[in-house]
Amino acid sequence: MDIKELIMQVNDILWTYALIFVLIIGGIYFTVRMGFVQFRMLPEMFKLLFVKGLKHEKGQVSSFQAFAIGTAARVGTGNIAGVSTAIALGGAGAVFWMWLIALIGAASAFVESTLAQVYKVHDGKAWRGGPAYYIERALGERWLGIVFAILITFSFGFAFNSVQANTIALSVNNVFEINTWWIGLILAVVTGIVIFGGIRSISTLSGVIVPVMAGGYILLSIWVILTNLDVVPAVFSAIFSEGVFGFRELFGGAVGAAVLQGIRRGLFSNEAGMGSAPNAAATAEVSHPVKQGLIQSLSVFVDTLFICTATAMIVLISGVQGSEEFQGIELAQEALLVEIGPVATSLMTIAILLFAFSSILANYYYGETNIEFISEKKRYLVLYRIAVIGMVFFGSIRSAGLVWSIADIFMGLMALVNMYAIFRLSKVAKVLLDDYIAQKRAGKDPTFFRDNVDLPGKEHVEAWESKEEQIS
Repeated sequence: MDIKELIMQVNDILWTYALIFVLIIGGIYFTVRMGFVQFRMLPEMFKLLFVKGLKHEKGQVSSFQAFAIGTAARVGTGNIAGVSTAIALGGAGAVFWMWLIALIGAASAFVESTLAQVYKVHDGKAWRGGPAYYIERALGERWLGIVFAILITFSFGFAFNSVQANTIALSVNNVFEINTWWIGLILAVVTGIVIFGGIRSISTLSGVIVPVMAGGYILLSIWVILTNLDVVPAVFSAIFSEGVFGFRELFGGAVGAAVLQGIRRGLFSNEAGMGSAPNAAATAEVSHPVKQGLIQSLSVFVDTLFICTATAMIVLISGVQGSEEFQGIELAQEALLVEIGPVATSLMTIAILLFAFSSILANYYYGETNIEFISEKKRYLVLYRIAVIGMVFFGSIRSAGLVWSIADIFMGLMALVNMYAIFRLSKVAKVLLDDYIAQKRAGKDPTFFRDNVDLPGKEHVEAWESKEEQIS
């Protein structure tokens, strides 16, 4: 067995057994413990996202911009290629399981993002935080925080950005026949300009790209649905019937293709519980940590119930059959070609460009905030930025197959570290949620003070004032 086969086997074992089990059990546990927060607080999520709240100081990131960064990382080419692959290998029933995983996983997203807000820090310019920070400050385990920081920096900052760049380059080259070297050079330069502008540049650009790409792609799928209304009932029937059949397989001791592909692609797409989105959640300036927890929970729904469903409907309505040889971007492109004709190629290329580039920016930031956790020396951050630009160029001109498998393993390991932390700290999220609801019932706009509740590592909570400090 060569090294590539070994890496592939380790990746399959990690994602097929350990990670799926931990994330699903965790999602169910957090759903119950938080009182089904992702369902009963859904109206509040939309209100927080669109109603203007706390005034932001110059240079600070708004709640919506933090939502856009988190959504940008979640919504990548996996929402097109990953969903198409799941359908090709698992059938329509895989979509049912993607939906189910999103409904469960949104509770995990709430917990981890709320914790990120509580234990965030200020670097003199903006807020930053995430699992590495709450592992150190609440659990007192800096060494484990450093392990997490290394894992997420490699997987998101380097490997996944290389893969995203590769997807952009191949897609543009196939349609417009532009040499991948030129594509890589342009992509690297634009990436460099944005990331050297800091979190404010990233959040501003994400706040523009995410609504445009998500809204446009959803509208495209709605058009496909409306022009094929006679087929839609059969499509939903297949999704639910094959999905329910997956329940029988699961409880019968077997894991069918629809179950496995739906769960795996759903988890990989929405990233709930994996510890990536909390890095974005921590950047927001809000009056209560729960506000950003709710908004990041909504991001999971946007990713899976809207974007992934858009791809699923396009593929299933088209009737194009996938296979082990014909899946991913190719299947999605063929489905659009059937539905809207030759213009589909250009539309899909634009979608891939927007989806992938927004992911590059968000993935970069996840690495940045964790580099700063390991060391605050600016030279390491500069070296990281240069390395990211280099990986974007490298990914544009080279195949990233093995890099993807290695990144999957690193991502899986970081998810296990994060789940360990949020299991231990879930009581903090629960107490904060109760405090938030109590203030809402009293007719107040919830505001958090660190002496309101008993927090582990309270002496390390620097982002939130006590009531005495506010009065003075």
